[in-house]
Amino acid sequence: MTKTTLKKTAAAAVALLSAFSIAGCSSSSGKNETTETTVETVKVEDTDEIDAIPDDAEKEIRWLGTYDLNPSKGQDKTVEMTLFNNKGGSVVWDQVIDSEKFDKLASALMSKKNIPDIFKYEWLSFPCQVVKDMYQPVDEIVDFDSDLWADTKPTADQFVLGGKHYVAPISFEPTTYMMYDYAVVESEGLDDPYETYLAGEWDYDAWVDIINTFCSNASGDEERYGINGWFNTQIIQQTGKTMINYDSDTNTFVSNLNDPDIERAENMLYEMGKNGYIWDTWTGSANNTLKDGNCLFYSMGTWAMTGNAGPKEGDDWRIVPMPSDPNTEGKYMSSAMLAYMWVKGSTKKEAVKAWYECCRIAATDEEYMENGKQKFLNANPGWTEDMYQVLIDTSSTDYVQVFDYGYGISGTLSDDNVAEDGSCVTRKLYEYTNKTDDDGKRYTWAALRETYSATVDSELKEINDAIQDYINK
Repeated sequence: MTKTTLKKTAAAAVALLSAFSIAGCSSSSGKNETTETTVETVKVEDTDEIDAIPDDAEKEIRWLGTYDLNPSKGQDKTVEMTLFNNKGGSVVWDQVIDSEKFDKLASALMSKKNIPDIFKYEWLSFPCQVVKDMYQPVDEIVDFDSDLWADTKPTADQFVLGGKHYVAPISFEPTTYMMYDYAVVESEGLDDPYETYLAGEWDYDAWVDIINTFCSNASGDEERYGINGWFNTQIIQQTGKTMINYDSDTNTFVSNLNDPDIERAENMLYEMGKNGYIWDTWTGSANNTLKDGNCLFYSMGTWAMTGNAGPKEGDDWRIVPMPSDPNTEGKYMSSAMLAYMWVKGSTKKEAVKAWYECCRIAATDEEYMENGKQKFLNANPGWTEDMYQVLIDTSSTDYVQVFDYGYGISGTLSDDNVAEDGSCVTRKLYEYTNKTDDDGKRYTWAALRETYSATVDSELKEINDAIQDYINK
């Protein structure tokens, strides 16, 4: 292969998107339903953009995760693994179930036995687990000014403590999209959201207006809804604001609950819920939500819009990203990021460096991206090239990738599993203006803010104290 050409305007969601498209979740059975693809995997050539792992360096890296990075029997080897093997690297897998992965990582670090070299980035990785000495900075092995990584630097800069980067982003994908049935839009005489998006006019106002019109057109006892799924967080983050901010000058995290833009978005969602526009029943897939025509939009990640969960051949369904905030400049996207943390205690910097670079090239090389696209469309015949292009465009580094530190502060703020009701405080702050209390009263943003502000402040004080101890070591 000649020197790899990076596609600057499309930031590499293909690896994630292909996986989601081939194994979509079926809400009825709870099982992954597989759609076969007949597109051949592109031949992976060697590249001179990555140096081979030196002969005197350790070449095998240990991966602690819930799935194997190596191919299973009958599966093609991934591009990144092929590249890595070509450079002399290999990966050994330590299998763990999801509920035990953090405990197993902590145990390995404490015992200093079978310490993994890489561990998947998740919300709690930063800053919570960084200050617990579970990971090490990546600056020694990642040059964020190089052609390979430069596009990711604005995102990597969001994961800095004491001037050091802890995350090397591989690729991005928006956490949610909005899917809809164009036949319903056409029959109702509504403006097509996709065309509105292409015109650069897909914003809060256009979104609320089309939902209001659709629901108002209901006749008799007909029940209509504007949207179902997961969208509150993403809608609010279109303001470019998050519940928790980071002050790099003082190395402290600070509450942003009094931000007027957050309040404006929260109040908009409250009014939509109050007007009955939001269908708050869990349906589990686009197919289950849109098939009867009584709900205009389904909002979720691609996993719930592909395979048996998505449109069938002959359906005319379309997708759009989250509507933008008309009062905010810039392009923002609530991001699902693929990255691998470099575990504290790992000494295999040459091999980990090579793995990072192989993953990044696999996610950005145009030939591999095109192959991923063809696999996706072949496995999802109900999707069009226009729909796929929305995925690519919105995964671009043209967008500011938004992450709320609130999801990475502590168990109380960040971990749904430690909350009795299964919703951490940060989730409540984003989502509960569309919920009701035990008496059936709808939560207002003012009430949520008043209820949880003290908890947020307390958790922030604790993490900030831990950060100062960590930096001063």
